Amino acid sequence: MKYRTHLLGELREKNIEEKVILTGWVDNRRDLGGLIFLDLRDRTGITQIVFNPEDLSENIINIAHKVKSEYIVKVEGTVKERFSKNPNIPTGNIEVIADNIKIINKSEVLPFEIKDDIKLNEAIRLKYRYLDIRRPKILNNLLKRNQMMFSMREFLTKKGFIDIETPILTRSTPEGARDFIVPTRTENGKFYALPQSPQLFKQILMIAGVDKYYQVAKCFRDEDLRADRQPEFTQLDIEMSFVDENDIMEMIEELAKKVFLDIVGKKIEYKFDRLSYYDAMERYGSDKPDTRFDLELKDLSDIAKECNFKAFKNVVENGGVLKGINVKSAAKDYSRKLIDELTEFVKIYGAKGLAWIKIEENYEIKSPIAKFFTKKELDEIIEKMDAKEGDILFLVADKLKIVYDSLGALRLKIGKERKLIDENQYNFLWVVDFPLLEWSEEEKRYKAQHHPFTAIKDEDIELIENSPEKVRTKSYDLVLNGYEIGGGSVRIHQEEIQEKIFKLLELSEEEIQEKFGFFLEAFKYGAPPHGGIAFGVDRFLMVLLKENSIREVIPFPKTNKGQCLLTEAPNYIDDSQLNDVGINLKK
Repeated sequence: MKYRTHLLGELREKNIEEKVILTGWVDNRRDLGGLIFLDLRDRTGITQIVFNPEDLSENIINIAHKVKSEYIVKVEGTVKERFSKNPNIPTGNIEVIADNIKIINKSEVLPFEIKDDIKLNEAIRLKYRYLDIRRPKILNNLLKRNQMMFSMREFLTKKGFIDIETPILTRSTPEGARDFIVPTRTENGKFYALPQSPQLFKQILMIAGVDKYYQVAKCFRDEDLRADRQPEFTQLDIEMSFVDENDIMEMIEELAKKVFLDIVGKKIEYKFDRLSYYDAMERYGSDKPDTRFDLELKDLSDIAKECNFKAFKNVVENGGVLKGINVKSAAKDYSRKLIDELTEFVKIYGAKGLAWIKIEENYEIKSPIAKFFTKKELDEIIEKMDAKEGDILFLVADKLKIVYDSLGALRLKIGKERKLIDENQYNFLWVVDFPLLEWSEEEKRYKAQHHPFTAIKDEDIELIENSPEKVRTKSYDLVLNGYEIGGGSVRIHQEEIQEKIFKLLELSEEEIQEKFGFFLEAFKYGAPPHGGIAFGVDRFLMVLLKENSIREVIPFPKTNKGQCLLTEAPNYIDDSQLNDVGINLKK
C-alpha cells in the first residue's frame, strides 16, 4: 500500500490538478454546510482536505464524519486552488478535494491539545513527551537541533577534522562533578564510570597523531540541576594539534558565526570581544557575564577601610571587599518591602545583608547607613558609583566570592525585572586567562578551576612553586548572553609539568598512578602541543532559540530532579540483577 506521494507541507500552486495521496494526523475537523474540512498534519506542515457529499459515496462521507483529532488517515484526491486562502500557512493557497479516505489508526482523547498557545504543566508535557513533540514549537526546536548538528559537522569536515567515537564505559577520573558509576557483573566490586567528557581520550588521540578530532558526545555529570543543566547532555567535542589559544579561538569563532547564521538567519559582523577572567569578575561578578546591559560592579573597599561603619570596615580589614551596583533612576521604584525581598535574594548566595543608598533630589542621601559616613565619604561613594539624582545604590560587603556571587546574581535579576536587556541582541564574548586554581571551602584545599590538564601561561610557570594562586592558564570560555556555551584550553603536553600540577592538587603518587597512570604513560612517547574546546549543544541552542529552559531543546529531557517522567527512570531493579553485580543495598 502506498501511503503518500507528497508531504503535507510541500504542496503549492504548481501542484494544482495533480492527483495526490496524503497521510497524516487530523489536526482539526470542521463540518460546514454539508462540506467536511480536515486539516491534515505531519512534521512538514498542514494541508486542508475537502469532502463534498455531492461527489462522494455515502460510505466515504460517513468515514469523514467519524474521524477525530489525532486520528491518522490516508486521503486520495486532487489539488485545487483554494477559494478562501489562508496566508498564515505555506499551503494556504491550495486545498485537496478528496476522492477517498481510509482510517489508518485511531486516537483516544488526548491529555492536552496539540497547540502552542495553551498553558501546560511541564510534568504533564514530559510524561507525554511524544505528544508534546507534535506541537509546532517543540518540533521546530528539534528540527533546529538537527540543522545545528549538520552545520557543525559540515564546518568541521571541511576543515579536515575526523569524527571519532570514544568509550561510554570508562574509568572514574576527577573532572569536577560527581561521576555516574556502573557496576560490572564480570568483576564484582569494580565499576565503570560514564564520561563527564571525552577529555583524556581526545588528548590521547592527539598523541596518536590524529591531529584534528571532533565528536558529538554524550556526557554525564551527577551535579545539582537547574534550567540550563541536565545530568545527560550533548557536547560537540573538538581537539587539534600544533595550535595555540589564538588558533583555536579564531576557528571556533568562525564556527559559531556559521551556526548562528544557519539557525538564526542573521550574520554576525563583529569580532568577539575578549575579557580576562579577572575583569569579568570585577565588572560583572560572573565569569559568564551578560554584556547586553551595563549595571557594572564598582569597588568601594578603600572607602570602607577608612569609614566608621564597623560592618564594612571589619570585613575589609579581614580580607573581604565592599562592592556595589548603581540602578539608574530607580530610587522611587524600590519600596522598603522590595528592598527586603532583594536582601533575602542575596542571602541565597551567602551574603549577610544588602545595604542601600538612595540619591534623592538635590543629592540628599536617604539610607539607614548614611549616619556612619562623613559627607566626604558619601561624596566619594557617589563619585565612584557615578550616581545621580534618582539613583539607588546596592552594596554588599563580604568575602570576595560571596560579593561576586550575590551582586552578580542581583545584577541579572534587576536587569531582567527592569527590562534593561535587549532580548533581540546576541552578545558573543570570550572570557580568557582563568586562574589555574580555585579554593574549595568544603575540602579546604585548592582544586583545578577548569581541569588538571590545562596549560599554564608561559609567563606564569615560575609562579607554580611560591604563588600558585596567581597562576593563569591558557583557557577560554565562549559566552553568549550570560551563558557559557563552550569552554576549553590548550593542554599540558610535557610530562614533568603535568606531574607538578597533580602534586599541586595534593594528589599522592599512588593516586596519580591509579587515576592517571595510563595517561601519563602516553606522554612519554611524543605528545604534540594541543588544545581544544567543547560546545554545550543543548545550551547553545537554548540561547539561540531564546528558550528559558534547556529541556525545551532536548528530545527526551529529565526534570530538575533528574527524573524521566516518560519512562519513570530512575527506578528499582530486581534483586537478581543486584546479586549479579555483587551489590547489597542499605535499608
